[in-house]
Amino acid sequence: MMLADQTGAPTDMAIRANALLHALREAVVTMLATIITLACAVMIAPGPGPAVLAVVLCLSLSRSQLDRDLRGRVEAAMTLPLIGLAAVGVGRLLLHAPWLGASVFVAGMFLSIWLRRFGPMARRAGSLIALPFVVLLTTPHIRVASDNAIPAPLIPVLIALLALLWVGLLHALARRMRLLPPAPIRERPALAPAPIHTSSLHPVASTRMAIQMAVALTASFVVGYIFFAERWAWIVLTAFIVNSGNRGRLDVAYKSVLRVLGAAAGTLLALTLTLHVGSHDMTTVVLILAAVFLGVWLRPLGYAWWALFATLALALLQGFADSSAPGILWLRLEEIVIGAIIGVASAWLVLPVRSTAVLRRRIADALATISDALDPATPARMSDEIAAAVASVEQMAPAYRASRLLTRNFRHPQPADWVDTLVACRDSAIALIEKGEAPGPVRRALGAARKSMREPDEILPALQDLRRSLTG
Repeated sequence: MMLADQTGAPTDMAIRANALLHALREAVVTMLATIITLACAVMIAPGPGPAVLAVVLCLSLSRSQLDRDLRGRVEAAMTLPLIGLAAVGVGRLLLHAPWLGASVFVAGMFLSIWLRRFGPMARRAGSLIALPFVVLLTTPHIRVASDNAIPAPLIPVLIALLALLWVGLLHALARRMRLLPPAPIRERPALAPAPIHTSSLHPVASTRMAIQMAVALTASFVVGYIFFAERWAWIVLTAFIVNSGNRGRLDVAYKSVLRVLGAAAGTLLALTLTLHVGSHDMTTVVLILAAVFLGVWLRPLGYAWWALFATLALALLQGFADSSAPGILWLRLEEIVIGAIIGVASAWLVLPVRSTAVLRRRIADALATISDALDPATPARMSDEIAAAVASVEQMAPAYRASRLLTRNFRHPQPADWVDTLVACRDSAIALIEKGEAPGPVRRALGAARKSMREPDEILPALQDLRRSLTG
């Protein structure tokens, strides 16, 4: 039972505890799928490469499949093998023709982000394209025993299909058992199509983000190949991570700081475990799986937790073989810092996307969703849509709350206040929908809040008026 304040709204502690409980359930289901897929991969092709591929695919598919319907899984099953084969080819290029492989890799990642501008189906296709390429950063080349009955190029495809099967099956079972929330039946069309700008000087956000990613990856490959030939993947991986899911330049800078801090802590912890536990294979496997589980579970508390445990898992996986532990430790930290710097520079200097513009767009979308749900003419009022829209805004809160701590005395307005006020409106709006009420003052306050998105100084007062009208 969740704790509540005097107004009946859940407290922050209760909300955080509920989020951790939900994340724990997701982590348990994800790890079950990961372990089963890992066992299948070891049976099909023993070796570290297929095993790592199984783990990474399960983690990535679990995050993307939770909000996907049956049609999305069918699309993934049809297209993932083809994309997997293409990724295998890119992996071979990275091994035998590095510069050509890097060029194809950058082009593939650019395409996966650029496709977002064409709607939900193209966005799903972009996610599927990106998935195998991300795996290449952790397992650039999968070695298969020469006496294996299955041809080497088909091994990654088979493992990808097994990961999709077990992730989809176990998540569907968990939803049926009410351990996880139900997946939406279909995606609802947008209330109004976003304008498409064709100017080459000011392309749409998805195009700018795709260009930023391409520039960051290109610079990372160049620096990695020239100065860190043996460990270039750490630089490229870090630059990719800090630019992926780009919500604007502030988000990239914030994620870079957390990535460096979490990776530093994870690498130090991996060094400590390696020195005390040794290199026993089974012990290392258990530690890697435990690190992955903790990272998936604690990720809602902050990205730094995921960075810490993901880096710990990668460091344990790659080990400190053939080199002194302290020496390789500092090299890895140096490469992570370089990758983060490249990612931040790309986001801030190459067609930058203002985080406040992204936040205002998401707040406007959330207000439109609330307004539509409270409209008496709306045939079906879905409170889940409001929760999802507000959650999309809340995703940007950590970076702005950190910024508020540093700029409280000389920055006005504070976008973090916008987020906090809108989140405070969520439960009251859902309660009105469940009662089937839409008072006139609420509708007027909603209209004023939506108009205020044009003027930053008016956003907070308008949202505060909306909150008062919803709770009055």
